Amino acid sequence: MDEPNRTDLTYRYERRRAVTAGMIETAGHTFLLLIAVRGFEAGATAKALVAAGGSVGLLISPLVVTRVEALGVPTAQAAARLALLGASGFLGMALLPWLPAFVLGSILGTMCSSAAIPLLTQIYQDNYPEKIRGRLFSRTVMIRIAAAALFSELAGRLLGADMRNYRWLLLVFAAAFVFAAHCYSRIPSRPLRTVGGTHPFRALRFVREDPLFRHTLLCWMLMGFANLMMVPIRVEYLANPKYQLGLSIGQVALLTGVVPNLARLVMSPIWGLLFDRMNFFALRVTLNFGFAIGILTFFLSDQLPGLIAGAIIYGISTAGGDVAWGLWVTKFAPHDRVADYMSVHTFFTGVRGVLAPSVAFYLAGRLPLPTLGWISAGLIVVASVLLLPEIRTGRLARPATALVEEVSE
Repeated sequence: MDEPNRTDLTYRYERRRAVTAGMIETAGHTFLLLIAVRGFEAGATAKALVAAGGSVGLLISPLVVTRVEALGVPTAQAAARLALLGASGFLGMALLPWLPAFVLGSILGTMCSSAAIPLLTQIYQDNYPEKIRGRLFSRTVMIRIAAAALFSELAGRLLGADMRNYRWLLLVFAAAFVFAAHCYSRIPSRPLRTVGGTHPFRALRFVREDPLFRHTLLCWMLMGFANLMMVPIRVEYLANPKYQLGLSIGQVALLTGVVPNLARLVMSPIWGLLFDRMNFFALRVTLNFGFAIGILTFFLSDQLPGLIAGAIIYGISTAGGDVAWGLWVTKFAPHDRVADYMSVHTFFTGVRGVLAPSVAFYLAGRLPLPTLGWISAGLIVVASVLLLPEIRTGRLARPATALVEEVSE
């Protein structure tokens, strides 16, 4: 297939898949935790496991890539198989209204979604010409964010009418995965080419060999860990009756899904322009302070106006974080090592994403949530201070293009 047809076909099905990607995103960010808290009254361990599912997928993504390479399966077909496996997780949850089944299904479903990210990287590189790759990618991102905002509102109403409707919602998520698998199956792709050995964690050597990469990953670990601690605690704070906020399920969905995603929708193009024009490390420090302010605004408030303000600031910062997370390695990595650098970055995102919810729910049972918010903001400030000396290095960065779907910090 020639390049124009390959690009058109990929873009057509990626636009369609973006709708289901937005729906699935709300599962990991809002509704699975909301169901765990309100539907099952789950304990800290179960909630932490539910929150960590997507990060498990990031953690195992190097293993997925190695396995796909070994099997010689085209990347889009492998992504389709992962989507069908994710659908089975949500279908199992819907059919078995039992907390252990819910936890396992949540982990499986969200894990399969995020584990496919490196495969999408290859598809975008192969099928989107470099000159228009960013534009095509950003358009599908906008569709995904809009779908997430709209679906958060609709799903919030469904659960608000009767919490027992959660099983129907899980079936909708399963159907979204099936449709995503269909879209993947229609996208042209090729098998991955094995390079540089077969060890799944071979790219970790670049952490040792590249001082700037190592230092940036360290700072990102502090900042990302602090931020990811507070993401599931947002749902816990709003939905758990022990905090006495008295919010309906619809209001919880509004504050964790609708408002942040609308802010992301508005600000994503602006952050994209700033990313192209600003010193990267100055941009990263700016985003860090935005996350810190958003966390403090949200968790120091028990009134709706303050919660809305915190949700807006979080959405604005997340829009910039989306861009920075998905693109930064393309500014600094050697041209022939971008995918390797990205796999390392993704792996460490998975590490902190698995650990952070467990630490957060453990601390939430022993500390007031405002105190936890201050701890998180403090870690973010420390990460920002450590990055300040690198601002001079940021002037040496080259232009970048989108390689992956954005995920949480």
